Amino acid sequence: MSTKIYTKTGDEGRTSLIGGTKVPKSNTRIESYGTVDELNSFIGLVGDYVDDSATKAILKEIQDRLFTIGSSLACDPDKEPLMKIPDLKEEDITLLENEMDKMNEVLPVMKNFILPGGHIAVSTAHITRCVCRRAERLCVGMKENGSFIEPLVIKYLNRLSDYLFVLARYIGHVNNIQEIVWKARII
Repeated sequence: MSTKIYTKTGDEGRTSLIGGTKVPKSNTRIESYGTVDELNSFIGLVGDYVDDSATKAILKEIQDRLFTIGSSLACDPDKEPLMKIPDLKEEDITLLENEMDKMNEVLPVMKNFILPGGHIAVSTAHITRCVCRRAERLCVGMKENGSFIEPLVIKYLNRLSDYLFVLARYIGHVNNIQEIVWKARII
């Protein structure tokens, strides 16, 4: 017999962090890990649109790291040291940098701003990048407001958004999709 997914405990607009601390669902910590969950879902969608098995494998690795980040954000920081929450590592950031370097080896030099579009996978990668930037802004806001956040989380999200931009260009390149150059309106 399966367990029911609904508990009704959040019907009044409150939820629990890992560790049991009750907070409003509008709490910045909840907003942050909810946005990371949204980001993870979009990463899965990008993976569904690409054919390259190596890229799919990297995207699965990123999804795993995002679960790590979500776990960290969902935990009461005062209780986290007592729990076994997985850690993000500097090597996770290095992986993103190495992948960007590989993709940039085959990409033409970017001489203009480009607009998202041209292929559903390219557009989806750009949407994913925007969600990643929002997650990063929320995490930076937590830090600025005095809430503890692991510094590597912010660094990872910053690098991941860069990776997603390069990935969008790479997807277009391997699919022979012309980049849409932004041309400023002349007044």
